[in-house]
Amino acid sequence: MIYFLGVISVLILFLISVIHFYWAFGGEWGICGVIPTKTNKDKVINPPIIATVFVGLFLVLFALLYAEKLQIISMKFLPIFILNYGVYIIASIFLLRAIGDFKYVGFFKKIKNTQFAKNDTMYFSPLCLFLGIVGMLI
Repeated sequence: MIYFLGVISVLILFLISVIHFYWAFGGEWGICGVIPTKTNKDKVINPPIIATVFVGLFLVLFALLYAEKLQIISMKFLPIFILNYGVYIIASIFLLRAIGDFKYVGFFKKIKNTQFAKNDTMYFSPLCLFLGIVGMLI
């Protein structure tokens, strides 16, 4: 069961990375509801293209580390520290993201009436919780 959930996590991480690359190279689909806002129009952050590319790259790396822990691929060229503890670090990042910053993102956010906040409550935070728990299990 954990293997199956791990494979689902790897696929999700690859899909999310593709979406980030799509946005970085000018795609607009879905962009309006994924950036935290103070109001429905006032963005909290305005990420530059390079940041979006880096997020996409990190998501690919996260997927590869999950796949390595599931023994789908072998990445023995990585330092032993990364192979032993990388997935725990990644899972912790996702769990912290699910908890949030207590203002704009996560389960404990205060701003709850924006489009992003609704998407975060319904999709993003539960997904981060799932990825974090599965990461800890694998």
